[in-house]
Amino acid sequence: MPARITLTTDFGLEDHYVASMKGVLLSMGPSDLQLIDISHTIPANDIMAASWTVREAIRTFPVDTVHLVVVDPGVGTDRDAVIVRWNQQWFVGPDNGLFSLMTEHEGVEAWRLDQPSFWLEDVSTTFHGRDVFAPVAAHLAHGVNPEAMGKPDHALLTWRWVEPVLDPDGIRGWVAHIDRFGNLISNIPGAWMVDRPRGSFKIYVGNTIIDALHSTFGSVEAGDEVAYIGSSGMLEVAINQGHAGELLGVPKGSQLTVVFQHA
Repeated sequence: MPARITLTTDFGLEDHYVASMKGVLLSMGPSDLQLIDISHTIPANDIMAASWTVREAIRTFPVDTVHLVVVDPGVGTDRDAVIVRWNQQWFVGPDNGLFSLMTEHEGVEAWRLDQPSFWLEDVSTTFHGRDVFAPVAAHLAHGVNPEAMGKPDHALLTWRWVEPVLDPDGIRGWVAHIDRFGNLISNIPGAWMVDRPRGSFKIYVGNTIIDALHSTFGSVEAGDEVAYIGSSGMLEVAINQGHAGELLGVPKGSQLTVVFQHA
């Protein structure tokens, strides 16, 4: 099977940054290297969005894929650069909370990059994606042992998702992510909702109240609100053919509450 490296950044596609990283990967990586773009439109400096996006995408990738993730507001500072091994996949990027959010600290191995001989010769203080992370990802794709490139240290900088709260009266959760369609993806597991019949609960988000779960967007009329269990397995709220985040005035981090209706 050919070597594979995915790329996720907040660089956008207007400038040369993504292409420069790919040039390094193609120059230094195996001759059969496959490059796969996950996203380059992560909101600038949004570590949470990057973590969510990569975590959802990697579910379908083969074992030993290398994931290069560069959302790095601390580039050039004393933040560490790391290789991470998790879920039979490799990750390269900054240790800024991104990987702790993605892995939730389960079965993680990590190495702190401290061997400049595996980087480009001239390292910019503002573009570690090209000069540090891309070369390291290319070496991983060649099968270089991570211990040759950094010292083992499994204590990643820790960020944690806020956990939803379930009690007999309902669920208190939050909007963890808003996708490009404006769908509000909560941190409430769908398993907590899937067997609850219509009328047994009310979902409150912003000034909107929804009292039923549907299977998909088209289950309601265009422009109407809809709650459903999304492809990530979480409770989501959307507007059919509309941007729920904008139309409902609900930003990421907003509270989403389910109140159980007792007989």
